[in-house]
Amino acid sequence: MAIAYTIEKYLNMHDIPYDVVKHPHTQTSLKTAYAAQIEGDCLAKAVLLEDDNGYMMAVLPATHHVKLGEIRRQTGRQVRMASEREVSDLFQDCERGAIPAIGLAYGIETILDDSLMENRDIYFEAGDHEELIHMSCEQFEEAMSSAMHGEFSSSI
Repeated sequence: MAIAYTIEKYLNMHDIPYDVVKHPHTQTSLKTAYAAQIEGDCLAKAVLLEDDNGYMMAVLPATHHVKLGEIRRQTGRQVRMASEREVSDLFQDCERGAIPAIGLAYGIETILDDSLMENRDIYFEAGDHEELIHMSCEQFEEAMSSAMHGEFSSSI
């Protein structure tokens, strides 16, 4: 599978340059970082949340846990983890478990953990379990320009 069509279209439409990094097939974000030979703090993972108002994507380093209480406090939304079925329904151009960390491309409100922005480079799933998208932190910030920011994670 190649880059998810929705992500490719979004990045091209916003003129955001990126590279594709291939790696052996993996199933978890930490294993992906290891296989791609990158620091886990540079790998942005996406966690899909939901509440009665719809969906929200939390984007944080692969080496961190999401703290739902902090997101609830910072956003005023009573979010919970979305089901695997909901994730599959929303990200039909992606393999299960390999959703890209740019929810904005899918029309999903996104909150970005500030700790991720301490990196020089950012990597995230391209939509499958064998490719990552790589860009500079500045380019990632541009791609996430309308995302909320906050501190809602802790290291594993």
